[in-house]
Amino acid sequence: QLQLVESGGGLVQPGGSLRLSCAASGFTLNSYAIGWFRQAPGKEREGVSCISSIGSFTRYADSVKGRFTISRDNAKNTVYLQMNSLKPEDTAVYYCAAVNLLQAMCVMNPRGMDQWGKGTLVTVSS
Repeated sequence: QLQLVESGGGLVQPGGSLRLSCAASGFTLNSYAIGWFRQAPGKEREGVSCISSIGSFTRYADSVKGRFTISRDNAKNTVYLQMNSLKPEDTAVYYCAAVNLLQAMCVMNPRGMDQWGKGTLVTVSS
């Protein structure tokens, strides 16, 4: 059974940091581009960052550039999202998703993804 499982969410104060993990089971991630998405209450799901299958290409939403860093360890079948300088507007459920894509590119459109995790909640509040 193919699964993506997110972890690392929680409650953090503004200016704090969290590292999210996205672990795959039932398949290997090294032929998949991975995206991180988030959905705040009452808002549409939006792309936050993505990384190509071997990690050579990354993209970030303008709202997180310079604060978030995406990385992957294919040996551990895991993708990470390091989030620094968190703001209250970063509060959302964060999802990782995969798409089978071997080229040096990735996808930040939710409609372009094949496999989704169930999400992890990030709350930024004092």
